[in-house]
Order: sequence, then C-alpha cells, then structure tokens
Amino acid sequence: MMRTYKFFMRPTARQGHALIAMLRDHCSLYNSALQERRDAYRHASRTKVRYGQQSAQLKEIRAFDPERQGRWSFSSQQATLRRLDRAFAAFFRRVKAGDKPGYPRFRSVSRFDTVDFPRDGDGCGWNSTPHALVTRVRLQGVGHIRVHQHRPVIGKVKTVSVKREGRRWYVILTAERAKPEPLPATGSVVGIDMGISNFLADSNGRFVNNPRHGRKAAAKLEAAQRGLRRCKRGSKRRCTAVEKVARLHRKVRRQRLDHAHKIALDLVRSHDAIAHEDLKIRNMIRRPAPRPDPAKPGNFLPNGAASKAGLNHSIADAGWGVFLAILNAKAECAGREVMAVDPRNTSRRCPACGHTAKRNRPTQEKFHCVSCGHSAHADTVGALNVLRAGLARREAQPA
Repeated sequence: MMRTYKFFMRPTARQGHALIAMLRDHCSLYNSALQERRDAYRHASRTKVRYGQQSAQLKEIRAFDPERQGRWSFSSQQATLRRLDRAFAAFFRRVKAGDKPGYPRFRSVSRFDTVDFPRDGDGCGWNSTPHALVTRVRLQGVGHIRVHQHRPVIGKVKTVSVKREGRRWYVILTAERAKPEPLPATGSVVGIDMGISNFLADSNGRFVNNPRHGRKAAAKLEAAQRGLRRCKRGSKRRCTAVEKVARLHRKVRRQRLDHAHKIALDLVRSHDAIAHEDLKIRNMIRRPAPRPDPAKPGNFLPNGAASKAGLNHSIADAGWGVFLAILNAKAECAGREVMAVDPRNTSRRCPACGHTAKRNRPTQEKFHCVSCGHSAHADTVGALNVLRAGLARREAQPA
C-alpha cells in the first residue's frame, strides 16, 4: 500500500536560492528536450525522439555545462525527461481518441514548480531516524534542509519530490507500508447523495451543509484580480499582486481539503460500508453545445450557457472529486468498503413502492411519489436508493 506525505520545508536563504536554481535548470532541461523533439519532427522527415535517446545524452550535457546541469542529481534529470515523455504520450492518446490534443508547451521558470527524485538515496535522502530532534531532507546540490514533520512517516520511503507553492517549499514523500489493521466493525452501512444546496445527505436523514468556500472568497478574489490587471507586466507591484491572488486561491484549496478530510473521516469511523453515486464530474461541468439557428445562418439560439456556467462553478466549488478520492483512501486504510453505483434515477425512484417517474420530484428538495404518496426530502431519498443499489451490488458479487 502506497501513501503520500507532504511536509513544509524551512530552507535557509542560501538553500532557498539553490532550490530556485534547481528548478530553473530543470526547467531549462525540459524546454531543451521539448525543442529537440519539435526540431526532429519538423526537419528530419518526422523523426521521433524518444526518452531513451534523450536520457543517453545527459552525460554529455552534464559534462558540457557542469555549473548548471552537472551539479544536480542525474536521476532527477531523468525524471524530468520522463515527465516530458508522459506529456507526449498523453498528447498522442488524446489525438487517437479524437479529443482536443493539447500539444506539450514550453514552461516558464515561474510555472515549473516540481522536481522529482525517483528513489530515496539517489540524489536525495530522507532522515528516517524515528526519534530525531530535527528532521531533515538531503538534496544533492542544496544540502540538508530542515523539515516540519507534523506526523510520522509509516513504511519505507520510495520517492521524494520538492514542490514550490508561492514562497513556500514542500517535500512530498511516497512510502510503501504494510496493510494496516482495520478499524473495529460497527455493523452500520450508509448511502450518501452529494449535491449543491447540501454538500452531502446520507440514508439516515443526516445533512452536511455546503460551506461554499469559493463563493465566500469571491469578493476578495475579484478585488485582488482587479488590482492585478492594473499592474504593469514585469513590475514589482505585479509580482506582489500575483502572490496575493495565489495566496487567496491556496487558502480556498486548503479549506476545501480540510472539510473533505473531516467529513470522510467521520464516515469511515462510523460505517463499515459506504455507497455513493458514480458521478462523471468532468461531463457534468461541460459547457452546453451551441445551437445554430436554422432560420438565420450564422446565428445561434439560446442554449442556457449562462445558467449552466453558474452550476459548473457550484459543482467545482463543492469539490466532489477531491472528497471521493480522500474517502476511498481513508476507507482503504481503515478496511472499509466503498461502493460506486449508477446514479440514474436515484432521486426519482420511490423507496417505498419503487415507482420511478420525473413527477416524483416536483422541486429541488421535495420528493412526493405520485403512485403511493410517500413524501420525504429528495436528497434523503437519493441516498436511500444509492444504499440499496450498493447493497444489491455487493450481494451479487461472487464471494
């Protein structure tokens, strides 16, 4: 079982400059490798340059430029080249699937924020002493950096990554650990229905309010972005304004993560099995397709794009995808079962008689069965149907 840990680093001023130089040089390597692939494809009869060929050139590159490339870890530079190779693999996959291709782009120094070390001990070293007074991580070319380790790392560290977020530096570890002891059984199962007005409703009639962190911070973000637009490019005022906008976005992201962690932990501790809707969130937040006007060529009919944009913002602000990922990770560690079921008609099917009709849900919150007269909150009805579908799926699975 692989787990990820993220810790805040406290580099000195000298180490901070070295970290910035490391990102700059890896960004230069990434852009140079991308340029080589572009030139080979354009000028050499569409010849493709692969990762193996570019990795073989690293020794010559390091010998030619020892000040900028020779002082960093060889394996971290290989990881940067693999990163470019994955970008091209994803590009060709999208081309074959008929999606928007998205050709790999050059990276500016301000947007290249991560350096990966594929193996602990190769160009990097994590201080694994359990009772050390000060935790440090060693990076080749930078030194031993203090780390604020707020929780123990369980298992053997496999990979180490360094990430910059604004003016802060973080070290990200992946550790392999044995399967943990499951939590004691509670004998309880639950179905959950995620929404906009309520973040979550379960089959027991409990509701979790939607905190709407993005909407609450919208006014401050709008003011900060307005100030950013007034700044001249390249000026110090613009750098300060960019940091302010990034700081506000970072706060919203952390609030959303904190809320998701707390709700997921409560569900995992209270229930043995959790059923949820298998939502296709990417499809749900797509823009509506344009509707050409047959009577007036070149014109378009109203397609509800404005109202759909508001719904898309609300879905993104709720953070369903982040919550489900955290829920699955915590359930795996606790030995709980998480089941994803088909969401179709879960809010239109009566839990009392099984009648399914669109008229069963006259409003967003109210459910009233036109067949048997059963009335309840629509989100609670959806959670009950999700639970029943999950239990039926679990019983149908072979032992």
